[in-house]
Amino acid sequence: MFIEPNTSGLRRGSIEVICGSMFSGKTEELIRRLKRVKIANQSVAIFKPALDTRYDKQQIVSHDTNAIDSKPVESARTILELVGNAEVIGIDEAQFFDDQIPDVCDELAKRGIRVIVAGLDMDYLGKPFGQMPSLLAKADFVTKLHAICVKCGHIANYSYRKVANDAQVMLGAKDSYEPRCRSCYEE
Repeated sequence: MFIEPNTSGLRRGSIEVICGSMFSGKTEELIRRLKRVKIANQSVAIFKPALDTRYDKQQIVSHDTNAIDSKPVESARTILELVGNAEVIGIDEAQFFDDQIPDVCDELAKRGIRVIVAGLDMDYLGKPFGQMPSLLAKADFVTKLHAICVKCGHIANYSYRKVANDAQVMLGAKDSYEPRCRSCYEE
């Protein structure tokens, strides 16, 4: 990814979206980028939806237990209230946020803030998930990650739900979901 040098002295905001299926490494990549920001001594604020309590109520935690402190919030607008003087904002599980998340990310970028967002691009039915399509449209940079299909070993970009539940939002991990390629997902 090439980022144009900023010679004006003003911070130039941007939106980076990390997307893909479950088990593709989205949260791991978000944590990696945010840790690099901290090493560079940039101020950072990290948020996640309050409903995501799978591994920890406060921290963002990847499936392989890599973690970073975050602030759980009930709504996207709350992020604007809590951002303070942060130069970089991290947001995990963006698909679970309300319809204001694209506008919130846009507002932060207009303020000169680097916004790094991770989320599922498709739900378990293979349909666009929540506000992710809008975030992808507004993004300056998009990283699409892939998992490995548990059935055949090919590249997987679908989150197959292994349990009977028709709700679009159902928190779970390996007990409830598995990554599958297009062919194995359709079986």
